[in-house]
Amino acid sequence: MKKSLIALAVLAASSAAMAQSSVTLFGIVDANVGYVNHSGAANKSVYGVGTSGNATSRLGFRGTEDLGGGLKAGFWLEGELFNDAGNPAGFNFLRRSTVSLMGGFGEVRLGRDYTPTYLPFIKYDVFGQVGIGRNESLLRNWGGSTTADASAVRQSNIVSYYSPNMSGFTGGLGYGFDEKTTGKEGRYVGVYGAYDNGPLSAALGFERRNVNAAGATDQDKMTLGASYDLKVAKLVGLVQQTKLKTGSVSNKYNAYALGVTAPVGAGEVKAQYAMYDQKAIDSKAHHLSLGYVHNLSKRTALYGTVAYMKNKDASALGLNALGVTAGGPGAGNNQTGMQLGIRHSF
Repeated sequence: MKKSLIALAVLAASSAAMAQSSVTLFGIVDANVGYVNHSGAANKSVYGVGTSGNATSRLGFRGTEDLGGGLKAGFWLEGELFNDAGNPAGFNFLRRSTVSLMGGFGEVRLGRDYTPTYLPFIKYDVFGQVGIGRNESLLRNWGGSTTADASAVRQSNIVSYYSPNMSGFTGGLGYGFDEKTTGKEGRYVGVYGAYDNGPLSAALGFERRNVNAAGATDQDKMTLGASYDLKVAKLVGLVQQTKLKTGSVSNKYNAYALGVTAPVGAGEVKAQYAMYDQKAIDSKAHHLSLGYVHNLSKRTALYGTVAYMKNKDASALGLNALGVTAGGPGAGNNQTGMQLGIRHSF
C-alpha cells in the first residue's frame, strides 16, 4: 500500500513538472523565383530559385520552464534554412542559441543572439530586413571588415538584458565578450530605449564594436526609428549613422529610409525609399522598393517584390536576392531585381 502511494506521489509530481514546461518546434520555409541584372564581375543577368524573400527560412526549438514565484527559465535554438539547395554546408544554430531567465524584472539572455541595438529596429523596415526590398543600412558592414559579426546584427558570447514593458516604454542593453588574450577584436556593447503605445512607435539605439584584429578601429552606430499607424496606412522612418574610427581618422556612413504599408483586401502593399550616403567614399546610392504580400491563410502567403538600386560615383551596393545573385553591380552601376515567391510558417 505504501509503495502504491509513493508511486502515485512520484507520478503526480512528474505530471506537475511536465505541465510547467513547454517545448515548441517552429519554422518558416520561404522560396521564390528571382531575377537580378548587372550581377557580379560578369555584369550579367541572373535567374533562379532563391530563398528568404519575404521572411528568413528557419528551423528552431524553444522552450520554457515555470520555476514558480513568477520566475521562468527558457532556451532558444534557431538556424537558417537554405531551402533552395538544402543547406549543403550543413545546419547550424547561428541565428540564435540562448538560455535565459525571465520574471517581473525582465529577461536576461546568454549565448549567441541578435544584438539589442538591431532587434528593436527590424520593424522600421517595411520589408522586415529580407529580400531585395530590405533597408541595407541596418545590417551593412560599411567598413569592409572580415571580423565575424562585424555588422552587429548578431553577437556571439553576449550577455543581454531586456526590460519589462512599463506603460509602453522598454529598454535593453548587451555586452559581447571578445574572448581574446590580446586586443579586443569582436567586442560589442550596445543599449536602446523604445516606446510603443497606440499608433506611435519609436526607438533609439547606440552601439560600439571593435572590428579589426589590431583592436584599433571602433565602429559606432546610432539608430533612430519611428512609425505611426493611420489605420489606412502605416508610415515608417529610419535614420542611421555609422562611424568608423581609427585613431584620429573618422569615416561616416549615413542612411535614411521612409516607407509605407497599406492593407489591401487579404494582403498588404509595401513601398520604401532608402538613401545611403557613403561619405567616406563621397558617394551615394538610392534604393526604391515596391512589394505586395497576399495572405492565403494565417500561415501561408504569396508575395512579389521589385527593387531598383541606383549607385552614384564609387558606390557599388547590390540587391539581396539570396540564392540567386552573384554579387553587386560594380561601382557606379545600377541594379534591378524581382522576386515572386511563397512563404509558409509552422
